[in-house]
Amino acid sequence: MRIYEGSPRQEFEEVLRAIGSVLDARALRECLLLEVPDGFVVQGVTTEAEAGSLRSERLGRDAKVTLTFVDDDIARFLEEARARRGSGPATPEWGRAGYYEKALRVIGRYLDGQRPRDIFFLEQDGAFIVRILPSGPLTGSHQIIEFTREDIEELIAKGPGLRLAADAKGSTGPA
Repeated sequence: MRIYEGSPRQEFEEVLRAIGSVLDARALRECLLLEVPDGFVVQGVTTEAEAGSLRSERLGRDAKVTLTFVDDDIARFLEEARARRGSGPATPEWGRAGYYEKALRVIGRYLDGQRPRDIFFLEQDGAFIVRILPSGPLTGSHQIIEFTREDIEELIAKGPGLRLAADAKGSTGPA
């Protein structure tokens, strides 16, 4: 996808938010995300119910799932997300969003400020390690950024306020 390489593209904030919504819907956890030239590859763990089990799904077995999202998938996810949210105030939909939708959105917002050429990250128990390759002519090495679970929770809590502040300034872009 290479969001900041070449022509103008969607921002990481909205793209990662849309991917996060899909991850929430699939009940994935312990996710790894890798940006590739035509989209993203995501791996995560989900719990599969044991066949014939009368017990809860929690007694199922863990299974690794690998998903590939190409540019067309991302475009569809973005349209579905916009339709789901509508054009009303940001706070009601923010409350209904799942953890990954919120967490990946705030990470995406941070990444938009960095404007990296590509991204890779992994999540474990709500903490994220993000590797970016900064854009620009003098950058040649990757940077590692860590977001603790507490960092993510704090950024999520600030999210609606940032959106409302951007709306008050007349911004048409995502906050």
